[in-house]
Amino acid sequence: MQDWDASAYDRLSAPQQSWGTSVVERLDLEGGETVVDVGCGTGRLTEAVLSRLTQGRAVAVDRSPAMLQVASANLRSRFPGRVMFVQADAAALPLVGVADVIFSTATFHWVMDHDRLFAALHAALKPGGRLVAQCGGGPNLARLLGRARRLASEPRLARCFEGWSETLRFEEAEPTARRLEAAGFVDVQTSTHPAPVSFATAEEFEDFLACVCVRAYVARLPDEREQTAFLKTLSVLAAGDDPPFTLDYWRLNLEGRRAGN
Repeated sequence: MQDWDASAYDRLSAPQQSWGTSVVERLDLEGGETVVDVGCGTGRLTEAVLSRLTQGRAVAVDRSPAMLQVASANLRSRFPGRVMFVQADAAALPLVGVADVIFSTATFHWVMDHDRLFAALHAALKPGGRLVAQCGGGPNLARLLGRARRLASEPRLARCFEGWSETLRFEEAEPTARRLEAAGFVDVQTSTHPAPVSFATAEEFEDFLACVCVRAYVARLPDEREQTAFLKTLSVLAAGDDPPFTLDYWRLNLEGRRAGN
C-alpha cells in the first residue's frame, strides 16, 4: 500500500488528536524523562509531550517516511536537540532500555503481531518505565468496515481484492492484558470504551474515509472513478445512520510498567 498522505492526515486527524490528548494527559511526567512516541504521525502529540519535558527529550517513531518528514519539519527547529526521529515498525523497535515512558495513540491496531509488539515495547523501556497507550479495539468501526467488505465482494469489484486482506487488528481488553503480562509488564490495566465521531457533511466524511479508515480499500481500486464511487456508496449508507455520517469508533486503553526501579 502507498505511504500515507501526511499533509491530508495532519489536516483531517482531529479525532485522533482529541483521543491522543487524553492519553498525553494521563502521563505523569516530571520533565526530565526520555519519552518514546510510537506511531508519532505528523508529531502533533509529540509536540504536546515535548512542551512538558523541560529537561527531557522525545523519540518520535513511525513506519511512514511521509509522516516523519512532516513531523521533523514541525518539530526539529522548535525543539533543537530534544527530539530524535526513527523510522521503524512498532513491532521491531531498534531501542533497548532507553525509555522512561512509551506512549502511543491510534497505532497498535495497525500492527498484526501484538505478542511481538509488546515484547518490543517492554525491551525499549528502562526498568520501572511505563507504557501508556490507546488504539482501536473491541468492535471498532464494525459497521463501516462491514459495509466496505460487502462492497469489495461485489462481482464488479471482487477482482480488485483477490488475495488481499485487511491489515487491522482490533483486540479486546482481557486478551490484551494477558499479552502484556506475558511480555513482562506488571501493573497492567486495560479497558475499552465507545468513541463515535460524527461529521457535518458528506464531503467531510468521505475525505476522512479516504485518508484514514478505508485508505487500503481505495488503494486497491483501479482509477479515480471507482474510488469516488466506493466512497460515495459508503457515504450514502452513512447518511441513513442515526446520527448521520458517524463512525462507530471504539478505543482500547493500555497501561503497564516494566518491573524494577
